[in-house]
Amino acid sequence: MDSDFQPPPKSLSLLASVGGVVTAIIAIATLNFWSNQISQNPQTPAISKSDSPNAKVETQAQKVAKLDNESVILPGKAIPASELTISKAPYVAPGVGKLDAVEMATARQAWSYFQRNWNDQTGLVNAVDGFASVTMWDQAAAIAALVSARELNIISEAEFEAKLTKMLQTLASLPLYKGELPNKVYNSKTLIPVNYGQLDQREEIGWSAIDLGRMALWLKIVEAKYPKMRSPVQKVWQRWQVKRLTKNGQMYGTAVVQGKEQHNQEGRLGYENYAAYGLKLWGLDVKQALDYKSNTAFVNLYGQGVPYDRRDAKNSGANNYVLSEPYILDGIETGFQALPKAYADRILAAQAARYQATKELTALTEDNLDRPPYFVYNSLFVNGKPWATITDTQEQHNNLRFLSAKAAVGWHVLYNTAYTRQLFDFVQTNLKSKDGWFNGFYESLRQPNKSLTANNNGVILESLLYKQVGKPLTVWAGVKN
Repeated sequence: MDSDFQPPPKSLSLLASVGGVVTAIIAIATLNFWSNQISQNPQTPAISKSDSPNAKVETQAQKVAKLDNESVILPGKAIPASELTISKAPYVAPGVGKLDAVEMATARQAWSYFQRNWNDQTGLVNAVDGFASVTMWDQAAAIAALVSARELNIISEAEFEAKLTKMLQTLASLPLYKGELPNKVYNSKTLIPVNYGQLDQREEIGWSAIDLGRMALWLKIVEAKYPKMRSPVQKVWQRWQVKRLTKNGQMYGTAVVQGKEQHNQEGRLGYENYAAYGLKLWGLDVKQALDYKSNTAFVNLYGQGVPYDRRDAKNSGANNYVLSEPYILDGIETGFQALPKAYADRILAAQAARYQATKELTALTEDNLDRPPYFVYNSLFVNGKPWATITDTQEQHNNLRFLSAKAAVGWHVLYNTAYTRQLFDFVQTNLKSKDGWFNGFYESLRQPNKSLTANNNGVILESLLYKQVGKPLTVWAGVKN
């Protein structure tokens, strides 16, 4: 899941590191859309007087930054090999079962985003509220949302079938990059392949293996669960030249740099494994991409040994973000079949430990912002830095770190602890919008990140579906490994 706005220079050609979940760049193109919102809700200025009403906020931010910097120890405590074996029986969280009134209201609120941003003529959904652009990652989020809305009885069977049929027809007829695979981004109304933010100018800019890995997983869920949709799903997959996605057991995407195509290995620990599992379900060779041991090291963060990828920006040209979302998606959708549950345990535990030390509720992952730079990666660890919020070009914006709504809800349905209950309740209190759920809440600014996106609301919906059905969604759908 990567912004991937500017293709990397040749020296950094591996920067297609975690796919092209490119809502980051779509959001950049909405600068004019957000400018009015920013003027009404400006970023907190620097504080110089101790008697300023915001002085306590700045002091807290400085205190947290100090604790964060002191929290890191390298090398960290590794996870014993005996705990790394991926369970043969997919994980089922405690507290599963019929959704209560608050959870159902949460699901309906998330679905309101898709009601507002669905394009009926194409079946594609806007990745960012009100902006007609979409990636395959975001369209997979729309499939997840649609399935969840049907199974939670938010929409009728007739509406579900009509929307899904139209969507699959469109996916099977998209103009493809070089006639091979879906372009990284499309105009969701006209289906023109475009560059990020340039809705009316046709441009083929390559494909993302990470994005298509998530799409592959959700196509499998639909194919297995809904017999009427098997033939339309097969037409989609058979039209795409999917063998181009892998080489020597790894995933590859393309980028166009100064008019020349580059074919680059994609993925770092987390998204690499999750996306590879989706391609594996379709029979592609992703053995190396599924290897969660070879490139993994550990760093202690607030006493918790957190896994990270040794391949960082310095030695590979790719940022090695440690984020919540790939572990949440893996747990909800596969039952931790792509990554060890022990990794997810540590990543959640580190965030809970940070809360105990700083009193800042922490649920970190990447997402859009409602202000410049419009997309950041809220990382537990990246390129040797703890608790860093950065852009894909490594600009640091720790003042814009935010608690993620999708991460908060996802962690709660997977673990159902006292800490995750606090996260869930915080979202309920602070992040509701009439058009869906806001992406998050700024830690230092003490205000919502009012960006609205398909991925945030889609992850929330599928998380609640997971809770209701009580099984990983591939297991619930009957997907064969």
